[in-house]
Amino acid sequence: MKRNYKIIVIGAGHAGCEAALVCAKMGLKTLIITLNVDSIARMPCNPAIGGIAKGQMVREIDAMGGMMGLITDKAGIQFKILNSSRGPAVWSPRAQCDKELYSVLMSKYLQNQQNLEILQSEATSLIVKNSKIYGIKILTGEIIETDAIIVTTGTFLKGTIYLGKIYFEGGRFNERASSHLSKSLTEDCGLVLGRFKTTTTPRINKLSIDYSKMQEQSGDAKPNPFSHFTDIESWRKNLKQLSCWLTYTNSTTHKIVRDNLTLSSINIGKVNSKSPRYCPAIEEKIKRYPEKTSHHIFVEPEGYNTNEVYLNGLYTGLPFNLQQKMINSIVGLENAKVIRYGYAIEYDYSNPLQIKETLETKTVENLFLGGQINGTTGYEEAASQGFIAGINASLKILGKDPLILKRNEAYIGILIDDITTKGVDEPYRMFTSRAEYRLSIRNDNTDLRLMDIGHSIGLISDKLYKKFELYKKTIKYIYKKNIENLPTDKDLHPWSIEKAKEEVCIHKKYEGYIEIQNKIANKIKKNEDRKIPENFDYSKIKSLCAETKQRLMKVCPQTIGQASKIHAIKPSDIAILTIYLEKQKKERKNKNIENN
Repeated sequence: MKRNYKIIVIGAGHAGCEAALVCAKMGLKTLIITLNVDSIARMPCNPAIGGIAKGQMVREIDAMGGMMGLITDKAGIQFKILNSSRGPAVWSPRAQCDKELYSVLMSKYLQNQQNLEILQSEATSLIVKNSKIYGIKILTGEIIETDAIIVTTGTFLKGTIYLGKIYFEGGRFNERASSHLSKSLTEDCGLVLGRFKTTTTPRINKLSIDYSKMQEQSGDAKPNPFSHFTDIESWRKNLKQLSCWLTYTNSTTHKIVRDNLTLSSINIGKVNSKSPRYCPAIEEKIKRYPEKTSHHIFVEPEGYNTNEVYLNGLYTGLPFNLQQKMINSIVGLENAKVIRYGYAIEYDYSNPLQIKETLETKTVENLFLGGQINGTTGYEEAASQGFIAGINASLKILGKDPLILKRNEAYIGILIDDITTKGVDEPYRMFTSRAEYRLSIRNDNTDLRLMDIGHSIGLISDKLYKKFELYKKTIKYIYKKNIENLPTDKDLHPWSIEKAKEEVCIHKKYEGYIEIQNKIANKIKKNEDRKIPENFDYSKIKSLCAETKQRLMKVCPQTIGQASKIHAIKPSDIAILTIYLEKQKKERKNKNIENN
């Protein structure tokens, strides 16, 4: 008898876990397929969640009913608010995690989730009929039928690992790659794939480090959890924070790297693809910034029950012997012993211009893509896409309207809008500087912005939502200085009166600026929301240059707002397009009058 599921998720990294949990919570029979069940939600690079703008996205996922924030609170070993010396609009939470505990906890949630099954296997091809998903074929040859598929393969699509001049197939070190699916995505689904690369750092034994020569980087004295649903007082009481440490590269380190650049795997073999601009290999940093005499190296613990320490900032593709030499040249690491060496990895990705804002592909109906397969980098960017892909795949199966977050609603909306309208030519990473509405989409008000959405699609329980509604009323009372009949903290839990007062204080600080921002946004929005007819023929607009026409036809924007965000599209192009659409509208109106 053939197996059948409503939705199949391929890949169990951060995107896949969020996608699968969402689909199952929305009542759909879901299957998640992973190459290795022991690697669910693995953190192959830095075991940290959050950071500049990334922390905002984690809180947005949490506000709508996702799991990354809650798991981080349970597995975190150090919590900090970045940018705390600046205004609340750019405060960004970050947590160092126990990487093994994070993986175990997420795996447990998947195993316990109703409507969700886990299968260790490899998806070798997608079954497509009449440009619509029908099912998948796995390594054993079995065909599993489904209504929708979400592909969240991370770095595993034809992954190749490079260790100096040596290279071999692998999705992560000691884990095999997904060798067959790329062919199906191109031949069966009509997608164009490219290659990106990234590097990771060596891990060393903490017992071989001289911490007395380094600067201690402790967590916040009064840490804040990611999840709105974490009991903050008991959590703080039980949290045992571990310190990170700061040291620097030096002229000796740089000479070792510079003298051996030709031996690094980022410059030889087949690794000729783009790497992340904002967390480059040490080889790339030294080439790019020859005037710098040192670079930060953050020495970060990987968990409570391991001696492994992560060298954040020392991403490398150098051969093993040179990695050891480079590490020992750094202050405090003179006698450091390497447990795992760093390596480079190259993998296939799909240009995100081939997906809609819902994350469904334009070539195959009910095929959704989420995470690094869309050309992004980072656990948080991946989880955000997996979460939205899961929601939209489920909503489509249920016959409901999709969820499309706007740029003034969420950082997740900015991420998806950016990649689906501008595409990527290097791995995409989120920053607060990308958010033109950052005064109003802060980390402190993610619940106020997005929890209504989570409740409306069934991811936030009625019981919690009633507490949230009371919290919103409390904020209004405090804002109007009507504080005589405020509820108790017990009534508000997991929110509190203190939290409500803080929210009012921050809102009042930005209120005037937000009002100006919203006026400008509303003015722009009137034109941005203007629809462009489906299958619109841009070739008929003679005033547009050939390159502009090609870019518009490649993206097929649904609105003027989307068209304006496409890479290299000028304001004058948008003006021409708007005038043409208005002209067409008048011609249709006059024609209707004549016919009547």
